Amino acid sequence: MGITDVPILSMLRTRLQWGQERTRVLAENIANSDTPNFQARDLAPLKFDETAQRAPSLVSNVSLVRTEDGHIAGTMGSGSGFESKTNGNYDVRPTGNAVNLEQEMMKVAANQMDYQAVTAIYTRSLSLFKTALGKR
Repeated sequence: MGITDVPILSMLRTRLQWGQERTRVLAENIANSDTPNFQARDLAPLKFDETAQRAPSLVSNVSLVRTEDGHIAGTMGSGSGFESKTNGNYDVRPTGNAVNLEQEMMKVAANQMDYQAVTAIYTRSLSLFKTALGKR
C-alpha cells in the first residue's frame, strides 16, 4: 500500500484542493465587486458520504454530491471538479452587482484558517508515518 492509498491522507488532500479552489472563487468575487450584474459565488461544502466512512477501501474514490438543483458545476476557469453555488443572502446594488466585500473577506479569513488547520493535520499525519517507519 502506497502513501497515496491511505484514506485519511486522501481525504485531507481533497480538502486542501477544495480550499485552494474556494480561495480562487472568493478572490474572483472580490475582483468583480464593481462589475455590473455580477453575482457572488461560493463552493458547495464537501460531503464525504457515510459508506466511505464505514468502508476505508472506498474512501480513495471520494466524489462530490450535488445537494440542490440550484448548484452549478465549478468547472469555470480552472476545470476543477468542485461544485459552486450562488448565495441568496446579499444586497443588490443599482448596477445589479451582488458582492458584499465584508462578507467575502470574512469567508476568505475562515477559509484561510480551515486551510491552515488541514495543512497542520496533514503534516502531523505524515510525521506519524515517518515515526512509525523509524525515519525520524
